[in-house]
Amino acid sequence: MQKFDLLIVGAGTVGLTLALALRQQSELTIAIVDNMAVTSLSDEPEVRVSAINATSEQIFTQLGVWQDILAMRAQPYHDMHVWDKAGYGQLDFSVEDVHQRHASHAPEQLGFIIENKVVRNALWHKAEQDSGIVFFTEHKLQQVSASENEVFASFEHDGTTSKPAMPIIAKLVVGADGANSWLRQHLQVPLTFRDYDHHAIVATVQCQQGHQNTAWQVFLATGPLALLPLYQADLCSIVWSTSPEDANRLMALSATEFAKELTAASDGKLGAITLASERFSYPLTMRFAQEFVQGRMALIGDAAHTIHPLAGQGVNLGLLDAAALAQTLSEQFSSAQANGAIDDNAWYSEKALQQFARWRKSEAMTMIAAMEGIKQAFSPQQSAFKLLRGAAMSLLNHTKPAKSLLINQALGHKGELPQLAQTPIAQQTPKL
Repeated sequence: MQKFDLLIVGAGTVGLTLALALRQQSELTIAIVDNMAVTSLSDEPEVRVSAINATSEQIFTQLGVWQDILAMRAQPYHDMHVWDKAGYGQLDFSVEDVHQRHASHAPEQLGFIIENKVVRNALWHKAEQDSGIVFFTEHKLQQVSASENEVFASFEHDGTTSKPAMPIIAKLVVGADGANSWLRQHLQVPLTFRDYDHHAIVATVQCQQGHQNTAWQVFLATGPLALLPLYQADLCSIVWSTSPEDANRLMALSATEFAKELTAASDGKLGAITLASERFSYPLTMRFAQEFVQGRMALIGDAAHTIHPLAGQGVNLGLLDAAALAQTLSEQFSSAQANGAIDDNAWYSEKALQQFARWRKSEAMTMIAAMEGIKQAFSPQQSAFKLLRGAAMSLLNHTKPAKSLLINQALGHKGELPQLAQTPIAQQTPKL
């Protein structure tokens, strides 16, 4: 048997962040199981990217990986331009709006667009340097079961090695293995889900007039299209959310015809657009695990919840899960040590884990509701709705307090933040 304090299933951005945060704040030993080891970056950008806000940047900074991420590939954006294709409404956000309120601790950008692979590579290489973190990448998990006092995990034996991997015993197992979480399904955690009736098309495109350090988003009749700036001035990553039928039609177009439709959909605001990568399409589904904590199991990130990508907040929500769980467990560990506990199980507290679950479920539900509200607001295409929507956007665009509130939300300065995510601005901003 191999014994650890914690078993993390999934070595993506969220799982690795949890591991590093726990090791920084405690002496807990960690096993990470993931069959997809990191690979080196190619010259071409990955089509899957994330919008990293200020609170996530703070998490990475405190974990000592932010400079590593910047040294690879990351693109800041200073402005956001949002408009309604069917009407006249538009919203413009600028980092200058933040400067006016927080002159002493103002960020230099609204956020960063970073390839998922870049973030994962930086976190993985940092974790490899920690002797308290052990990776298991050669075998798939076969069984995970929890008793009152521990978790037992065994691996499949595919016959390619002379003997199977030794089982793992841990005090807690955490599922950070994505939207289709093996652990969540294996432990039969009930799931609430709803089809958004959208498919997302992602790709890298080249823009004639460049991205101008701006994140662009247009709401079309079939759904939102986002053009997100990449590390080259003329490259953007697109996330085009549309109906399944329209997605199938767009995927069937030639590269030239697809680029023409993309240019027209974006009103030519970035000039003529050409396709610079392969296209990928996947369905969008809202998922919400009915239990984030079940005995000696916890779920974080997409394993616990998935939301519509229209505001780019999914990964930021997951990173806050990781920071919150690390804080909860490390506080229990420190308390056990202070009380002179010698039992290696003394740091485990079901009560504390349930408090973590309530904390993060509340945040996830709020975000799910917000995404649904935005999606529904831009769905009606009748003239009266378009007129009302345009008037509301115009009013909001000229109301500084309201815009400032939205910008702070986008930066992540809202609710109860874990200590690892708190920035100077967040510490000044009243909780909402």
